[in-house]
Amino acid sequence: MANTTFNELKKNRKSNFEKLSEELAKASGKVEYKNDNDDERFWYPAVDKVGNGYAVVRFLPAPDGEDVPFVRVFTHGFQGPNGSWYIEKSLTTLGKQDPVSEYNSKLWNTGLASDKDQARKQKRKLTFISNIYIITDSANPENEGQVRLFRYGKKIFDKLLEANNPKFPDEKPMDPFDLWEGANFKIKIKNVEGYRNYDSSEFEEAKPLFSDDKKLETIWKQEHSLQTFINPKEFKTYEELQVKFHRVLGLGQDIPTSPSPNEETLGFKSAPKLKAAAPKKAPEAVADVDDDEIDLDYFKGLADESEEALIA
Repeated sequence: MANTTFNELKKNRKSNFEKLSEELAKASGKVEYKNDNDDERFWYPAVDKVGNGYAVVRFLPAPDGEDVPFVRVFTHGFQGPNGSWYIEKSLTTLGKQDPVSEYNSKLWNTGLASDKDQARKQKRKLTFISNIYIITDSANPENEGQVRLFRYGKKIFDKLLEANNPKFPDEKPMDPFDLWEGANFKIKIKNVEGYRNYDSSEFEEAKPLFSDDKKLETIWKQEHSLQTFINPKEFKTYEELQVKFHRVLGLGQDIPTSPSPNEETLGFKSAPKLKAAAPKKAPEAVADVDDDEIDLDYFKGLADESEEALIA
């Protein structure tokens, strides 16, 4: 996409809204991992001692030169039996085959409870990344007025989707990323069974972020590129991921070089041989789909580990 002027951004809001609706619908259907705590572009809402948190942000439109105001990233992160970690972006982010996803699918379809448990532990995690403008951050007020990157899970994404495509006829569709007709988003965090819960988060009434277009343009020009997070050059190759995956799980290297006819039918490439499977049944849903809310603390917890523990 060619560079966009700010006037074009404002003028083309209707067509941008239509494009956004398409992208939200596609994404809802179902960087080699970096420690975001070390990346000053990223912002996380803070919580108090009991796990409650509150902030107000505004989701921003697509950065200059890009079409979509969010990117979707799948990541695998788990610890092998030898204590080493596998933390990598999944090639399924790019619509490609990934060795961990393939292995999880095979585990799931053996029908064995132990294999399904392992597949669940190794399944990919889904996150979205957008640019936001921080309006209120009472825990860290120095962040207010800044444009930062925000990594969030499916629960918040669903709220964006519902704002764009409301369930009830008395609700007006809204582009939550629009500077003029979008709305501020109140992030409300509760501690539910030891995990961060965002269910109470909600949008305010639609209104311009600011009435001064000059100020809005300044904010827009401060946005960070999103496409860098899904640049194929930033992903390891299938072969590199497979080698690391086998090392973390302690799997043998005797791997078929071509898929069997059954694997080919299922769309799999080569994968390690598994123990004898239970009697064949119709394939079940692959365990690697991510229709549950990601625990963002999962990533932050891993980020707090030592460098040696994180890198297999």
